[in-house]
Amino acid sequence: MSKFAQNNSIISVSQLNRQSKELLETYLHRVQVSGEISNLARPSSGHWYFTLKDQRAQVRCAMFKSRTQYLKFIPKEGEQVVVTASVSLYEARGDYQLIVDAMQSAGEGALQLAFEELKQRLFKEGLFDAQHKQTIPAHPKHLGIVTSPTGAAVKDIISVLKRRFPSLPISIYPTQVQGQQAAQQIANAIEQANRDNICDVLIVGRGGGSLEDLWPFNEEVVARAIFNSRIPTISAVGHEVDTAISDFVADLRAPTPSAAAELVSPDRFEWLGRFEQLERSLARVMKNKIGQQNFHLLQLIKRLRHPKDKLNEHMQRLDMAEMRLKNAMQTRLQQHKNRIQSSQRVLTNYKPDKQLALMQQANQQLHKRLVKAMQGNIHHWQQALGKQVEVLNAVSPLSTLSRGYAINTTQDGQVIHRPSQVNVGDKITAQLHQGKLSCTVDALHDE
Repeated sequence: MSKFAQNNSIISVSQLNRQSKELLETYLHRVQVSGEISNLARPSSGHWYFTLKDQRAQVRCAMFKSRTQYLKFIPKEGEQVVVTASVSLYEARGDYQLIVDAMQSAGEGALQLAFEELKQRLFKEGLFDAQHKQTIPAHPKHLGIVTSPTGAAVKDIISVLKRRFPSLPISIYPTQVQGQQAAQQIANAIEQANRDNICDVLIVGRGGGSLEDLWPFNEEVVARAIFNSRIPTISAVGHEVDTAISDFVADLRAPTPSAAAELVSPDRFEWLGRFEQLERSLARVMKNKIGQQNFHLLQLIKRLRHPKDKLNEHMQRLDMAEMRLKNAMQTRLQQHKNRIQSSQRVLTNYKPDKQLALMQQANQQLHKRLVKAMQGNIHHWQQALGKQVEVLNAVSPLSTLSRGYAINTTQDGQVIHRPSQVNVGDKITAQLHQGKLSCTVDALHDE
């Protein structure tokens, strides 16, 4: 770790990313992460790149072709999965990511999710609180066992009791410990033991198995039966690595049914027990020591990087560059398409036939307006002319002549107003309403 503790030295970005990558790959070599797949990309190289996310966070992931070919299903966008991966860092961008070795559908983790949901709910209700725990008697007088009468658990418990304290009386409350009916039967057996009220401690458990096999001990009905039990209970489900909801609710959790029998049975041989305790302590120390050495050896092995890992990094860079190039080409093509479409629209608007059609339409509209205006002017002048004709008719001599009068003129065209203007025998012309008359003056009369 000393190589990473150079606080006073100045390092480059590349060195920082390289050291961060070594730290991540050293101390987070193998993790299991569940989440939803998004942004899934499968380039021609055969490698997969995607994002794993939940409601509040996300992380980039890479799964190389050497691992994807072993999958029995093709993941899809939005699918819930559980991945087994090592934590790494993509040095070129400084991106934190998971290098995925294996993947499975999250359907297999549905029971685990249900386990966590019930665990959280019962925890909030206070069923796990230490204040509700009862003390397990140091020297029980009567032991009750809630388990299958034919399973390995009851045999292991009886075997331990025969070895350690064979005189301890026991009552077996038989029940199924696997299957759909098991949970209710286990709860009924616990309630029956409380009604009998002859036991001062109960062991509730079974032997090892899968999570599905152990599931009855993760049911709410069993948890509440244990919580409501007046008899102190010990939960002994499966192997040491197995954990059930009953372990959290019970007054005491034993790693195995045999261990539960050990806890409730007094030891007849105190010194032998002491030696056994020392032996177990030594075994734990040796196990821890061996574990520490194995861990140190594992870290050294992890730091020896296989050339394939470096090749995978270069392949990942190549894939990223390929995807960026494709995106840039698609963007540039789309820009050119947009420009061509815009130019086509402009050319379409300026085509001669379209411009001619627009001008013809405008000409027709102007022609219509001109005809309408001329018709209006003609009508106006017709009306004005009619009025003038009426005025002229009113003052015209023809109007007077039409009533039988005539206009008399001399031969030189002078209008005759008085008899003195002519002499007897002169020729005169009489202008009638229609036509003229040539007359001779026969006589003159002043009146």
